[in-house]
Amino acid sequence: MATDASHQAAVLGAGSWGTALAVHLVSVGHGATLWGRDARLLAEMAERRANPTYLPDVGFPDLLTTTGDLAEALTGARYVIVAVPSHGYRAVLRAAAPHLPPDAILVGATKGIETDTLQRMSEVTLEETGKLHPVVVLSGPSFAGEVARQRPAALVAASADADAVCAVQEQFGGPFFRLYASDDVVGVEVGGALKNVIAIAAGVVESLDLGHNALAALITRGLAEISRLACAMGARRETLAGLSGLGDLVLTCTGSLSRNRHVGLELGRGRRATEIVASMRMVAEGVKTTTAALALGERYDVELPIAAQVAEVLEGRKDPREAAADLMLRPQRGELDHVS
Repeated sequence: MATDASHQAAVLGAGSWGTALAVHLVSVGHGATLWGRDARLLAEMAERRANPTYLPDVGFPDLLTTTGDLAEALTGARYVIVAVPSHGYRAVLRAAAPHLPPDAILVGATKGIETDTLQRMSEVTLEETGKLHPVVVLSGPSFAGEVARQRPAALVAASADADAVCAVQEQFGGPFFRLYASDDVVGVEVGGALKNVIAIAAGVVESLDLGHNALAALITRGLAEISRLACAMGARRETLAGLSGLGDLVLTCTGSLSRNRHVGLELGRGRRATEIVASMRMVAEGVKTTTAALALGERYDVELPIAAQVAEVLEGRKDPREAAADLMLRPQRGELDHVS
């Protein structure tokens, strides 16, 4: 466990996950600065010493400060954790790049795909920061509220830079936060992003009361679908059987705190996707990732039947029950065939 508070951390993104990570880092001995763009929220956080919008019952420890000034947040930061939604990720990295300390390690904590470039978040990070810093990806089954309340969690830290992974393991780990190392950045990122698409389908299954059999089948075949695409992109299949693949998929498909599962639940109740998204305070990455996943499937010639049906429902072209029926009535195949 880290004990040196001089290892300053900057967390970019004052949503639930960024806040939880900032609180956690202080709990294992770091000073942390939490940066956000919402001036009103920042003022309330400074006054209440908590995040009233996202984690109102989690008090801020003394070594956690907040700011809306990127340069201030990044001053002296050894670890820079980026936890903003994927659609704003590039802009934040571009603004942060001139202020990054030369020895900073960048930690990506966003699970998504950039929709227009189809780049993974680590690729965006490297592009916007000139490949001058080690980049580590943090992913795995981890609801923000549970991490902030020090309930046990195990995640994966992945990077091509073994020293950076070791540093993150050593400095981020603690009694309630265990990290496993990986060099399969593609597998970790694709698993973390695409599980959100399957979670939308899982919410539909639950909302329509299709049963536990259907949910188990969906999760299993969803994992097969994610694995096919990830491996076509260069990942190792065993990564998808680990925490950042199967682990995160199970949590997001079954946990009551899952934003993407919530979207599916509401779709199954007949609400339109635009209405659901507009009513949510937090971002459900799976809505945008569905489109990106299908584009990646086309690029790598990988069929993604579940993602395709999720897209049909999100875009209002199919009723959820019709989409479920269409999946069940696909031509039957061998379980290990390369299509679902």
